[in-house]
Amino acid sequence: MSDAVIHPTAVIETGAQLGAGVRVGPYAVIGPDVVLGDGVEVGAHSVIEGHTSVGERSRISSFTAIGQPPQDLHYDGEPTRVEIGSACAIREFVTIHRGTEEGGGLTRVGDHCMVMAYSHVAHDCRVGDHVIMANGATLAGHVEIQDFAVIGGLTAIHQFARVGRNAFIGGASAVSMDVLPFASAAGNRAKITGVNVVGLRRNGFSEEIIKKIRQAHRIVFRSNLRLENALEELERQMPGVAEAQCILEFIQSSQRGICR
Repeated sequence: MSDAVIHPTAVIETGAQLGAGVRVGPYAVIGPDVVLGDGVEVGAHSVIEGHTSVGERSRISSFTAIGQPPQDLHYDGEPTRVEIGSACAIREFVTIHRGTEEGGGLTRVGDHCMVMAYSHVAHDCRVGDHVIMANGATLAGHVEIQDFAVIGGLTAIHQFARVGRNAFIGGASAVSMDVLPFASAAGNRAKITGVNVVGLRRNGFSEEIIKKIRQAHRIVFRSNLRLENALEELERQMPGVAEAQCILEFIQSSQRGICR
């Protein structure tokens, strides 16, 4: 607990591990199995419990609830976990629940994520690095959000659905199937609206690569081919293009089917 700054009204239970420079605000509660990395800040009235670790320099805002039991009827107190990476911003009233044994026992949020106010990350979710979840975004259990994806405000994502890397989901959407990498999607139920060109440019994708991604999306969505034939065509036309292979592998591994 070296150099930690703990408000006198905060509760730090015996067994909690606090790194250097940790700051814990008024009336916050840190459970006995919690590990806070160096420089973590925890806001007023937040509760972090269970087997939860928070990476260095992450900031947990006021009134958050992290590491609570999953909302799963089969959960019976097993010591499952939450992991939050480094340099994350977890804003006010966010809830992140720990995993279930059936789902692998872990809910994870990666590095450099921003989870905005009132968002929810349910049990056994896997959230990649550099993900943004806008206000009120909700992930049901077992959802996978890949790196650099952006989830619009008030969007709900169905159990076991996946959102591919660098994808963008418009606000107030309902996502019940997988959203391809590099795509934009919106609506209830969400449909693909195009390629996430703005997001790709912001993340340093060249115009040549964006052109190839658009070509891959045309093959999948606009070729009027059956999906299995479109995948064969994608593989034939774009061998060695990493982004096309990413799309191909994502579709081949889909269990819920893809948004179209």
